[in-house]
Amino acid sequence: MEDYHKPDQQTLQALRNIANRLRISSIKATTAAGSGHPTSCCSVAEIMSVLFFHTMRYRPEDPRNPNNDRFVLSKGHAAPVLYAVWAETGYLKESDLLNLRKIDSTLEGHPVPKQQFVDVATGSLGQGLGAACGMAYTGKYFDKASYRVYCLLGDGELSEGAVWESMAFASYYQLDNLVAILDINRLGQSDPAPLQHHMEKYQRRCEAFGWNAIIVDGHSVEELCKVLGQPRHQPTAIIAKTVKGKGIPAAEDKMGWHGKPLPKDMADSVLKELNSRILNNNKRLYPPTPMDDAPPVSVRNIRMPSAPNYKPGEKIATRKAYGLALAKLGRYNERVVALDGDTKNSTFCEIFRNEHPNRYVECYIAEQNMVSVAVGCAARDRNIVFASTFATFFTRAFDQLRMAAISESNINLCGSHCGVSIGEDGPSQMGLEDIAMFRAIPTATVFYPSDGVSTEKAVELAANTKGICFIRTSRPENAIIYNCNEDFHVGQAKVVYKSNDDQITVIGAGVTLHEAVAAAEQLKKERINIRVIDPFTIKPLDAKTIIDNAKATRGRIITVEDHYYEGGLGEAVCSSVVNEPGFSVHRLAVAHVPRSGKPAELLKIFGIDKDAIIQAVKKMMGSSANAK
Repeated sequence: MEDYHKPDQQTLQALRNIANRLRISSIKATTAAGSGHPTSCCSVAEIMSVLFFHTMRYRPEDPRNPNNDRFVLSKGHAAPVLYAVWAETGYLKESDLLNLRKIDSTLEGHPVPKQQFVDVATGSLGQGLGAACGMAYTGKYFDKASYRVYCLLGDGELSEGAVWESMAFASYYQLDNLVAILDINRLGQSDPAPLQHHMEKYQRRCEAFGWNAIIVDGHSVEELCKVLGQPRHQPTAIIAKTVKGKGIPAAEDKMGWHGKPLPKDMADSVLKELNSRILNNNKRLYPPTPMDDAPPVSVRNIRMPSAPNYKPGEKIATRKAYGLALAKLGRYNERVVALDGDTKNSTFCEIFRNEHPNRYVECYIAEQNMVSVAVGCAARDRNIVFASTFATFFTRAFDQLRMAAISESNINLCGSHCGVSIGEDGPSQMGLEDIAMFRAIPTATVFYPSDGVSTEKAVELAANTKGICFIRTSRPENAIIYNCNEDFHVGQAKVVYKSNDDQITVIGAGVTLHEAVAAAEQLKKERINIRVIDPFTIKPLDAKTIIDNAKATRGRIITVEDHYYEGGLGEAVCSSVVNEPGFSVHRLAVAHVPRSGKPAELLKIFGIDKDAIIQAVKKMMGSSANAK
């Protein structure tokens, strides 16, 4: 970075004026809305002024320009000050600010990407820095561009462990293009933050995580200009000592004001005082122009170079088929990147790593941060991102996943080792809640492939499907059941076993699909015919195929799944046929917390194996089956 040039007095005064105008706009907006967080905005006014009108390089008329510096407001409740900045640049009208939080305004209570200047939604505290890490990693290693990433955090959210996962990640990968500004305004929502204004404690913590940590007066534009203009060789934390509610005399450094707008009469007198602090100054500040060195990329129409290459009957675990498919997809698509949480030799993401080491990011055992980094890597459509770990460990990142949906993020997640079929490792490693979790996310697509061919197709489809895609893969090896030229689509089920006089429709997925086919073959010898359906995607579920086929089997359906009863395949099927008269659904699933054992033993104990399906079929058919 070029040597620091101290700004002249006119520039410094212009920055002070902007800071006070940001306060004025934040107070006006929150008072008009009757809700919001003006005191949290006021503590960062000088920080935002210096960042956006002196330090950051961006084109104000084009907020998503790939060359722009990135800004993440991790303390999302201070959204009004961000909106005030964009009004100051001329991108928003000042009158827009008075519609804050209204149903027909894009200026919501916390930042969301329907605002063009917001890359990731924030507001669930502690997640902004992880997304900023993903953006900074992309800038340094994938784009090899000069844009920088700035993340503004509150001191309250520093109690979130995810922040420190991100700090460790940034330091390990030497993200010298990343700056975290910590707004140490001392007060949380209901109590002071634990370290209050012990600035050196914050500094020592950041330094222990490998960051260059600098304490500044967060209300001195001169100090902020200097520290933000310094050359950087490692991630930098600017620890800014600020006063919550700065500029509002009744609320400065006082508890009880968090999330409360100023009453109109108080607001009027505060605004009058703040206006008097704005000194005449004709200097208009413009943000520095960015370097145009981010490469053009396209993440549309990502295709496999060739059809799958499996032989019918060949055995392969879907988790391994995932690794092979991902490496193959990456061969002809340079923006396919893969992340993993130190499970790459189990998820088989290592096949991608070995083939494309420069596009693989090891996130270690920090799944919350891995999901946030994935969201950051995918921001502004810079990469097609796949992240993998055991299915069960995505549950600890559920908050990051629900925020990814609010962020309109396009990320692809692969959860391996689902269900009791993993065997001896026991229940702590078994994904048994994951389908329920991902089904609950509005933008999610849930793939549950059952062989190598459908897994490869799921990977290709996920790369081209908007929103959050989850691919559920299994540990055991299972036979290839599809031809390599089989066509797959999101929301399209496959009938894998049928005859003209089927008695019952059985729906299985993954290992239970193979158990269902084995049951069908056994029952056929007893002259009982069943139809077997592979849903392929659990969300969206192909209700039409299920209903059409179940009608041919007198409305009788059995679902069988390696997942808990709640929220899984069975419930998805039930909700899709609830309005069909005369339909009955019998569900087989894992009924309680399992234990260690051999996969076959566990499938048997929990009643989701071939024998259990045969028994359920005969029971459902009742005396007519017994008569045969």
